[in-house]
Amino acid sequence: MKSIGYRTFLFGIAASAAVTLFASAITPVHAQGTTASMFGQGPAGGLVTAKSSTGAQRHATIGDNGRYKIIPIPVGTYTITLEKDGKVLDTRKNIPLTVGKGAEIDFACENDKCATDS
Repeated sequence: MKSIGYRTFLFGIAASAAVTLFASAITPVHAQGTTASMFGQGPAGGLVTAKSSTGAQRHATIGDNGRYKIIPIPVGTYTITLEKDGKVLDTRKNIPLTVGKGAEIDFACENDKCATDS
């Protein structure tokens, strides 16, 4: 039986370590996000405010098409308020937002028409 040389042994270990290091360096890392999204419809020109139970706030103005979107928004439990012309028109409480999911929060529009006439 023939024994392998010391140099051959060390070369084999070094090559194995290099392959392992290279393989681990190119492995993709998938980070989990901590945001969600909120969207919906309401009267054009209205202001939607989302306030979390931790105090974080996000705002969106409802567009001429009657739609709004708040993205990204941290996950948590929110109170959503719709204001127009300085008056609070509607409030929704305890709205949960979860990672990677969108929450649709719609508000009533006069005569079921949210968009402005163009």
